[in-house]
Amino acid sequence: MKRKLLLIIGIVTFLTMNMMSLTAQSNSDSLSVGDKVSQNPLVEKTERVITDTIQNAQPEWSLSFGKIFWAIIIFVIGFFVIKYLTNFLSALAERWTRSRLIIKGLIPVTRVVSWIIVSYIIIVDVFAPPMATVVALAASAGIAVGFASQDILKNTFGGIMIIFDRPFQVGDKIEVGNYYGEVLAIGLRTVRIVTPDDSVVAIPNSDIVNQSVSNANTGESNCQVVAEFYLPGSIDIQKTKKIAYRAAAVSKYVYLNKPIVVVFKNEAHQGRSLLKMRLKAYVLDIRYEFPFSSEMTEFVLGELLKQRLITAEDLDYMRTSVISDAEYHAN
Repeated sequence: MKRKLLLIIGIVTFLTMNMMSLTAQSNSDSLSVGDKVSQNPLVEKTERVITDTIQNAQPEWSLSFGKIFWAIIIFVIGFFVIKYLTNFLSALAERWTRSRLIIKGLIPVTRVVSWIIVSYIIIVDVFAPPMATVVALAASAGIAVGFASQDILKNTFGGIMIIFDRPFQVGDKIEVGNYYGEVLAIGLRTVRIVTPDDSVVAIPNSDIVNQSVSNANTGESNCQVVAEFYLPGSIDIQKTKKIAYRAAAVSKYVYLNKPIVVVFKNEAHQGRSLLKMRLKAYVLDIRYEFPFSSEMTEFVLGELLKQRLITAEDLDYMRTSVISDAEYHAN
């Protein structure tokens, strides 16, 4: 900026001196224009300043050991700072359960923005190459990387789309293909989810953006849970419905600001008519999904057996029929 300013000042001064020389020529006929200008020391000095400024405006750039050293130092510091910041946000989210999803949603954005800042500092402040060098290196690197790592670029662009389009965020319960679980992290290459069996699955971002994704809670802490039961077709539906509704209403996991619904559907298995009951309710936290479903199964079936609405033989028969039908359709 200082060099550009000095260049502008020099040009303005040079033009001013020329105007003064032309004015002096009109008042004197004894000397020629070239003699007047050449005999003016101020004009000659101004010309030298402009020439030096133009020559120094584009300094030569070189890659030194000091620049590489400081680039490595800044990269390492940035790596640990970003790691500490993400761990801090994760711990804060686990402590503040009501704001857990909001805080976890900031983690991938924070990571991307932080790495952009670190890269900018290294390139602009440490290496400080001329713009022509930056354009040339970027073009060469883009062509090389484009041919060598197309899959990585697909995953990277997919990760950026997921972060900014936000079809889901960290903490959501999603289903992608054959995998279902809570989103642990959204990276530039993969999305990691933890399944009900506590297995961590890494799904490439390119696979996620090219298929449908089911989101169970969409950024909310509560989500709907469905518990399914197969019952005899002759069971008392009204009594069964009351038992199921009461079981959900008194649960410590249930979110009562949203409705509890019990629906029945008639299905045929192994030539026998069975009722499929679906108990749908919302839990306070998405992590209560499986404890709530287990509690409903235990409580409802226990009450049905206790009130003799079903028998143990009915349960065994229905379980065998459903499993046999599932195996038949699978084959």
